[in-house]
Amino acid sequence: MEEQIYWEQLRSPQLKSLADANAIVVVPVGSMEQHGPHLPVKVDALLATEVARRAALKVQTHQPILVTPTVWCGLAEHHMDFCGTLTLDFETFHALLRNLCRSIRHHGFRRIFLLNGHGGNIAALNVICSELVRELDGLRVVSGTYWTLPEVAEKFAEILEVQQNVRHAGEAETSMMLALEPELVDQSILNQADGTLEIPFYGSGVSRWVSFKEVSANGVIGSPSVATAAKGELLLEVAAEGIAGVLQNPALW
Repeated sequence: MEEQIYWEQLRSPQLKSLADANAIVVVPVGSMEQHGPHLPVKVDALLATEVARRAALKVQTHQPILVTPTVWCGLAEHHMDFCGTLTLDFETFHALLRNLCRSIRHHGFRRIFLLNGHGGNIAALNVICSELVRELDGLRVVSGTYWTLPEVAEKFAEILEVQQNVRHAGEAETSMMLALEPELVDQSILNQADGTLEIPFYGSGVSRWVSFKEVSANGVIGSPSVATAAKGELLLEVAAEGIAGVLQNPALW
């Protein structure tokens, strides 16, 4: 049952039973930042939440699993030149996740998956996971960004027309938002919302910090003009299938 996967909807004895059953705890991690002129600022938080929900429902039939409330704010300093962005610094982000994981471990859970929905969190999460595993004895903390899984990226490329994978506020994210909350998408301007197609040095192995406004005048990477709700539904299902497969792999834990 769907309501049984949500941490916040369960009572304390129910959660204790799930800890005793070695349930996986999925913590969606997103961001609250500008997504061009056509999308709301909650995109990354919402999509991480939805992928976590769908993946947990797939896993639930095989093993116990929980989804916590979403960490809705992440590392988005590079988006701060656009109004509406909220950000944390690394120390605060680290401390927040550390305290959440420490609390989860205190109650007897031993497997935590930080399901990330924001590109700016990836490097930090890799560091944070290694720190927490060494600090919190007996706890396995794993992070994963849904669109970076090889099997997901391959299928995303087959679904998308213009872009190969998720790019900021582009074809993929706009499609998923159209599938989930179309009323929050300004569809009247989609044909004028296309931005630059690529970020300089993206994927080159070189790390270079710049304000997002230097990269894209309207805050968009890609082509929201070709987004559709049908594509969005396919993308969400592919992402959930990929994450569910990872969570059920015994080698992960």
